[in-house]
Amino acid sequence: MKDLFGRAILDYLTNNQPEDLITETSISEEDEMSVAYLFRCYDEMPKIEQKALQLAKGKVLDVGCGAGSHSLTLQNDRNLDVTSIDISKNAIQACTLRGLKNARVHDIMTLENEKFDTILLLMNGTGIFGTLKETPIFLQKLKSLLNPNGQILIDSSDIIYMFDEDEDGGKWIPSENEYYGETIFTITYKGEKEAPLNWLFLDYNTLQNAAFANGLQCELVLEGEHYDYLAKLSI
Repeated sequence: MKDLFGRAILDYLTNNQPEDLITETSISEEDEMSVAYLFRCYDEMPKIEQKALQLAKGKVLDVGCGAGSHSLTLQNDRNLDVTSIDISKNAIQACTLRGLKNARVHDIMTLENEKFDTILLLMNGTGIFGTLKETPIFLQKLKSLLNPNGQILIDSSDIIYMFDEDEDGGKWIPSENEYYGETIFTITYKGEKEAPLNWLFLDYNTLQNAAFANGLQCELVLEGEHYDYLAKLSI
């Protein structure tokens, strides 16, 4: 992994000639993403993210923290104990430079011997599951990191709207995927392309079913304006 996403974050923070990220998925065209968006303050965040930060309590784990904007809000404005993890070394370096007290390079699947009251997975938090088949493994891992009265706050989108309708009004979905929310995600930065990764969008009902099957309660907290939602999972 070239860590282009993290490099873009660090370039922006250190004013090292940052450029826009070019993102592309298996079901959408190339799109430009301004790195500045990753540095948004609370007032600039979508309502779903604001709601998740309002609900956060106790000892917090921010999974896939990126530039650390959610963690900084919780640490500085809410005075919460936040652990911020990301697999990107560059992103974590940026988080530390921005003043996060406990930011570390870590894969959620290898985190052991720690418990949290709130686990945050935002900006399509289900993305890291990769595929529907892998979802139970991630849910079991997240569950193992929760304190008894803990909560997992996670967002995603139902991307069924992106598929064409057939004559009967049904959706035409390619057959190569087990589930229509499974996509392949690629980013390009400064002319370099990152290795593609599996990225999962989960509709709420599918998330709820997966949660129940893995011993978790699931509650719909908030729906956004564009098929997106925030859910709360608990033991």
